[in-house]
Amino acid sequence: MFTGIVQGTAELVRIIEKASFRTHVVRLPERYLSGLEPGASIAHNGCCLTVTRIEDDLVFFDLMEETLRVTNLGALRPGDRFNFERAAKFGDEIGGHQMSGHIICTAEIIRVEKTENNRQITIELPDRFSRYLFPKGYIGIDGISLTIGEVSGSRININLIPETLLRTTIGDHQPGHRVNIEIDPQTQAIVDAVERVLAARQTG
Repeated sequence: MFTGIVQGTAELVRIIEKASFRTHVVRLPERYLSGLEPGASIAHNGCCLTVTRIEDDLVFFDLMEETLRVTNLGALRPGDRFNFERAAKFGDEIGGHQMSGHIICTAEIIRVEKTENNRQITIELPDRFSRYLFPKGYIGIDGISLTIGEVSGSRININLIPETLLRTTIGDHQPGHRVNIEIDPQTQAIVDAVERVLAARQTG
């Protein structure tokens, strides 16, 4: 489980291409290596990946073909940085919202509006996910727990505070960039349950 409170950014140092998948070699900040062991989970731009090997400050992760297809991790190149979060432990404060690390799709940044103290971005999701989008609802964008502003069909506005811009990569993105999306699991479960009940009543 993750909280959506990104701990920082990490550098992709090397990519090892293999049949039907690849290995990412990542340099994590030293303070986040403490207690890290193979088998641990770390979210990369919100996508849960498993540590396979550790060599000094380099950490290895295998990415299956499906992960590369569904997320934006396949677009990363050596030298690029991504948002990371180590898995939450029992008793940790959840400052964002509960996230699984399972990316459902990528979405395109349509517009970026800069002001003196914050930034607003407009993102367009695939139409099939519009039923999960509500003003003031939670959404995970590249692993960041964020609150939805306005909703127009499958487009949403997100307001970013300076701390989010400082701690994550999202402030570097321009229109056309694709971000990983995780819909709030509780919102998804409620909407799906209501739709099933309504469908059953219509056929009953």
